[in-house]
Amino acid sequence: MRAFAWISLGAVLGANLRYLIAQFVAKTSVALFPYSTLFINVSGSFLLGAFMIWSVERAIVNPRYQLLFAIGFCGSYTTFSSFAFESFALLEQGRWGGFALNILLNNLLCLAAVIGGAALVRSV
Repeated sequence: MRAFAWISLGAVLGANLRYLIAQFVAKTSVALFPYSTLFINVSGSFLLGAFMIWSVERAIVNPRYQLLFAIGFCGSYTTFSSFAFESFALLEQGRWGGFALNILLNNLLCLAAVIGGAALVRSV
């Protein structure tokens, strides 16, 4: 039961941060491309890559913190379902370039962010 509490705490924090970032980006950018989802997915991927390498190879942290951050926080902060729906919406609007760019950028940048986060922690 304690595992659920750690995951839930991380999920509340991640979901609220995602909401705040999405609201900020919506107010400060043009809504022609889902920039907030891209930023959230890339930054969440970077944080997950960095945290997992740090928590396993560097600090050997208590597994409950992995539940809190990796599963809870990153799981609710990043948002694959939003990415999928926004890609679908671009496709429905006939915006083929935006559709392809969204898929390409989210996949490539998130993979690069995980690698970058892991590399950063390993280099320190």
